[in-house]
Amino acid sequence: MNKNLIDWIENGIVSFPRILLNKYKDIGLNETELIVVLHIYSSIQEGKFFPTPAEISKQMTISLDECARNLRSLMQRGYIQIEQHTSENNMMYEKYSLTSLWEKICKDEEVINIELEKTKLEDNVFQLFENEFGRTLSPIEYETIQIWIEQDKYDFELIKAALREAVLLGKINFRYIDRILFEWDKKGIKTVKQANEQGSKFRSTTLHKNVVPPIKKIPFYNWLDSDE
Repeated sequence: MNKNLIDWIENGIVSFPRILLNKYKDIGLNETELIVVLHIYSSIQEGKFFPTPAEISKQMTISLDECARNLRSLMQRGYIQIEQHTSENNMMYEKYSLTSLWEKICKDEEVINIELEKTKLEDNVFQLFENEFGRTLSPIEYETIQIWIEQDKYDFELIKAALREAVLLGKINFRYIDRILFEWDKKGIKTVKQANEQGSKFRSTTLHKNVVPPIKKIPFYNWLDSDE
């Protein structure tokens, strides 16, 4: 077992929720247990190390009793543990540990390598957007890119191509880039070559429409010279 794999998850280099969504069935979790674990993980990330069953159930559609049963089952089967820690003030406190769950997932190192590669590609996309926008992206903008990748399943290279297209058209905003990706997807465009061809055709048409037609010359009639 490569300890670096767990370190990557704990330090946020590899997205634990994404790996868990892909692997939860393989390691023996059902959908309810998955959501319970994700809530525990989210609470730990926010600095709340020991959320109660009542706090977790309030965020779900299950009862307090059902939530408590799921937590007991997860602990009995070795997916989560409760650890005791000592604070700087020598106060004892309890904390959920998901280390054994990470170990179960990280047995498949190929999955981790794939996730690492995805993370590198995402970082590259984020950096490219920040370079073009000339500033740090907002949380909502980061989330928008994540939605393009995770939910819409847009290819990384197509997202970059859509950004380039927006730059060429002088419309560098997320709404316009989202529209480009939507239109490409609707037209079945899957490769950068197809996207470039479509973009070139669109820019050519747009440029033609924006050309100002020549002013028609009308003979000047000087009514002062009229004999009538």
